[in-house]
Formats: sequence, structure tokens, C-alpha cells
Amino acid sequence: MRYAVPVSGGRLSAHFGHCEQFALIDVDEERKEIAGKVFVPSPGHQPGLLPEWLAEQGVSVVIASGMGTRAQALFYQNRIQVVTGALGDDPERVVLDYIRGTLAIGDNICDH
Repeated sequence: MRYAVPVSGGRLSAHFGHCEQFALIDVDEERKEIAGKVFVPSPGHQPGLLPEWLAEQGVSVVIASGMGTRAQALFYQNRIQVVTGALGDDPERVVLDYIRGTLAIGDNICDH
């Protein structure tokens, strides 16, 4: 399974749509381990672009701190699960914590 985490300055980005790049992290679900990781530059913040683009990258789950409701709906239309309110800095650790059921979740910091 492939996860996408928005990253800015090497850390989990506070606002999904304005990140510098995405950590695309492949996970071995049975072992609950990371099988691979690549960083890809964000194609930019245009309405509706990121859900389709990440679907083309094979992403099944997006883990973010904040994301607007319209973006979330577009991800669901592309059959991509969305997790918002993620707390943490290291994108790899965020994914590991999520698959192990220990990810700290706060409020979705996006209000649009």
C-alpha cells in the first residue's frame, strides 16, 4: 500500500495544499514496515489537481495535518483515504505510527 505525506522543509507540512513535496511511502501491511520511500516535488496547488495526481502515483492513503473539506471530498472520489490532524514531524514516523495504530491525532488545522 502506498501512503502520501505532504512535506515542507523535510517535515510534515502544516497545510496539505501548500507543501513543497510529497513523501510517497510504500508499506508492507503484513509486517507493518516501510518497504520504500521517495520524495517527489508537488505539482502545485490548483483546485482538483492533487487528488488525481496522487491517484496516478498509486497512493491509497494521505496523512496530513490540515486539509480543506473540498480536497477531502475529491480524494474520496479518487478512492483515496484521508487522515487529517496528524501530529508529528518525520513523514516516515507518521506513517509507521499510523499503521501501528499509535499516530497522535489533533484537530484538522485547515478551516476551508
